[in-house]
Amino acid sequence: MIHMDLEPIWQQFINKLTLNKGITSAHWIKVAGIPFLYVTLAPELSQQALEAIIKKCSIAVILGNRLHSETIFVRQEGLLLVYRHRFYVPQEKMFCCGNLCVDCTRLKG
Repeated sequence: MIHMDLEPIWQQFINKLTLNKGITSAHWIKVAGIPFLYVTLAPELSQQALEAIIKKCSIAVILGNRLHSETIFVRQEGLLLVYRHRFYVPQEKMFCCGNLCVDCTRLKG
C-alpha cells in the first residue's frame, strides 16, 4: 500500500485557490475522516466558474504525483460553498480478472 502525506498538497491547493480573484477565502477541514473544502466567493463568481478553478488548481498540485482528485458539491450558504474534496492514490489491480483490461497485472514487468 502506498502512503503519502497529503498535507503539503492541501497547502499548495489552498494557496493556489486563494490566488484567484473571485475567491475571497478558502480552507479545508476534516470531519470524521472526510475532507471538506470551504470556499467564500466574490459575488461576481458563479458556482460553475468556481468548480473550473477548483479543477484547474487540483490538476496543478497533483501534476507529477501519482494522485487523483474528486470534488463533490455539498451545500451553499450565501457566498460560502462547501465541497467534499479529496486527493487520493488510485488503487492498483492485484490480480488478473480475465477481462483483457489495458492495465492488466499480467502485462506489467
